Amino acid sequence: MFEPVILETVKLGNPIANIAIFVLFVVVTLTIVIRVSTGGKKGSKEFYTGGAAFSGRQNGLAIAGDYLSAASFLGIVGAIALSGYDGLLYSIGFLVAWLVALLLVAEPLRNTGKFTMADVLSFRMKQRPVRLAAAISTLAVSFFYLLAQMAGAGGLVSLLLGVSGEFTQNLVIIIVGVLMIAYVLIGGMKGTTWVQMIKAVLLVSGAAIMTLWVLAKTGFNLSSLIGKANETASANAGKPVDLSNPMLKYGKTPTSKLAFVSLSIALVLGTAGLPHVLMRFYTVPTAKEARRSVTWAIGLIGAFYLFTLVLGYGAAWLVGSNAINSMPGKANAAAPALAFWLPGQGTAGTIFLAVIAGIAFATILAVVAGLAITSSASFAHDIYNSVIKGGTASPENELKVARITVIVIGVLAIVGGIAAKSQNIAFLVSLAFAVAASANLPSILYSLYWKRFNTQGSIWSIYGGLVSALVLITFSPAVSGAPTAMFPNANFDWFPLDNPAIISVPVGFVLGWLGTILSKEVSDAGKSAEMEVRSLTGAGAEGAIAH
Repeated sequence: MFEPVILETVKLGNPIANIAIFVLFVVVTLTIVIRVSTGGKKGSKEFYTGGAAFSGRQNGLAIAGDYLSAASFLGIVGAIALSGYDGLLYSIGFLVAWLVALLLVAEPLRNTGKFTMADVLSFRMKQRPVRLAAAISTLAVSFFYLLAQMAGAGGLVSLLLGVSGEFTQNLVIIIVGVLMIAYVLIGGMKGTTWVQMIKAVLLVSGAAIMTLWVLAKTGFNLSSLIGKANETASANAGKPVDLSNPMLKYGKTPTSKLAFVSLSIALVLGTAGLPHVLMRFYTVPTAKEARRSVTWAIGLIGAFYLFTLVLGYGAAWLVGSNAINSMPGKANAAAPALAFWLPGQGTAGTIFLAVIAGIAFATILAVVAGLAITSSASFAHDIYNSVIKGGTASPENELKVARITVIVIGVLAIVGGIAAKSQNIAFLVSLAFAVAASANLPSILYSLYWKRFNTQGSIWSIYGGLVSALVLITFSPAVSGAPTAMFPNANFDWFPLDNPAIISVPVGFVLGWLGTILSKEVSDAGKSAEMEVRSLTGAGAEGAIAH
């Protein structure tokens, strides 16, 4: 009944036009970073938090810019285009996760800390061991998130250039790493925040235009759009395919159903433990502005994830799975390819593709810069100053270490991005969410809401959740034993699920509880009371107003 569509490797647009607009985005954003970072103090507070001088609206835009990563735009649109309803689960999980972060973590964390997540976790604990554990966990989460962004950059710019060779994709990832280092070293958190604000406006606006364009082609009838997507998918597969049916990807076997549950746990709980998102709450001066920033962020984020549904089915209809899989970046190329197909290809498609791809690249740069800031702050503030120097390091030396750390992180991100460039970036981000939910969230919640929680419980929770998540990821089909694995020719995948959250998250919570009740350490009642008052009211927090 259906004849499968066979396509050769697809090249989109004009490489010269694509690169011209890409370079324009880089030049403009880098110019903004340089301008906003000139003048003023260059201390650690300025580098980590931008002087806590941003308004709630500005920070809300920046939070959206930080949270709506390349996974949200490239990965989710690609996942929906190829897997239909199952791909939409990423959008639902990412959005619901934000509510968990908002209701349980965001404001108490901002009121209690200063620069990093470890400030909160070590508030009433022994400083050195808890800060070290929290910093290691922060670096691990940030590394997985960086992998996703770098992989997305490699596929995206390779698509822009119309090339698919290993060397060219690796070169692109190297360039992204160098740009990330430049953005952070020049602008710090202030420059990074402005890039994230601009990127949020561009990304949401671009997605809105594409969404309206797709819907206009079907008379603003979502059912008609899904029907057309099913027709193209069936023709590509040579058999009937219904992309609106759930469990096309996750419902085939008992193992895949467990994989779905594990993915859901990671997505819903992960955001509340993501250090680079939580750190954004330290860039506003008061708790009132923190709440205002959440209002702005959640509106933008919610709208954007509604757009991904239309964009994903639009790509399934207008581009098709065979064409998507033939491009550099595969699923990650669905959104740029849709931008090329929407105007009917040709000159108009070339220009629109270049603009949307430029926005996607600005998205990647903004997020990797935020991750680099978070990682460098965690190492310099928590490990170098608090653990190695016992809190005696001067702000100048701490800032110097932070800048060196940015360079090291950039190099590691380049190496990891090259290894992971064939992976779907929404999937890679789900691994970062799993590590965050396993290692960070249990200790954060226990610290904020359980007065008996102590140093041993915190350490057991962080290391237990982190190690279990990393071990299970290492021995999962995501790393070896599958054609899409990072090392497809190896075979050590004894753990059957791609995402470890179904096991590693309970491990983190159980070990936090067990370590606490087995410890003889008595919690400091005064510190516990102070933390409770600060977390709930903001009284005593730096820069907070009296309530």
